[in-house]
Amino acid sequence: MTLTVLIVDDEALARSRLRTLLGDCKTPGVRVGGEAGNATEAVELLRRQSAEHPIDVALLDIHMPGADGLALAQTIRTLANPPAVVFVTAHAEHAVQAFELEAVDYLTKPVRLERLQVALQKAERLIETTRGLQPEVPEEVLIIQERGRTERVPVSEVLYLKAELKYITVRTAAKSYILDGSLSELEEKYAAEFMRIHRNALVARRAVRALEKNYDPEEGEGWAVRLNGIDELLAVSRRQLAAVREVMAG
Repeated sequence: MTLTVLIVDDEALARSRLRTLLGDCKTPGVRVGGEAGNATEAVELLRRQSAEHPIDVALLDIHMPGADGLALAQTIRTLANPPAVVFVTAHAEHAVQAFELEAVDYLTKPVRLERLQVALQKAERLIETTRGLQPEVPEEVLIIQERGRTERVPVSEVLYLKAELKYITVRTAAKSYILDGSLSELEEKYAAEFMRIHRNALVARRAVRALEKNYDPEEGEGWAVRLNGIDELLAVSRRQLAAVREVMAG
């Protein structure tokens, strides 16, 4: 996204310094949308901003003639489309008060490029959230119907899925569930979250803790994975061993 920045400082040299730093930022799409030497000018600029090109971030000096930066921040909060506020000041004693005003960051002069970039990244995250550019993604769930009741089990809690005769065992750290369905369909749907380790088993990629040698009564000497949250070992077929090792290495 493009970040449009307003610089507010009563010293022309300080404004010039910030303008130069903003030009050197590696954060893509940063542009200076205006400068103000005092709070009155800043508020006027903000009230004139267009819907198409709003001011996203205001870099505010605290010590200025007339209304200071803290008072300006309070006024900004009352605007219909307030920018994120970052204080830039030579005085560190106002940091607590600044964050009480919900400032995104507090930079002390002389401002370092690295710190300015961090502040802009914080502002960008806040803007994306408040303007809905990152809508909340509904959590994926498995619908489990057991003993006359329906339960929604978050996919993020599932450690493994194992085909057992005509049903699938869904295992979380807390308990096991029975699910009617196809293991192949689940593998296709949740390929990013689960990997196949055997013809009858999928495991959560995030949960794999170890790959170790194991003796299985049915398959003899082989390999198995150990998962976080449970003590149970799950056999890995020879066919899937290389893929599991690749995930472990990554």
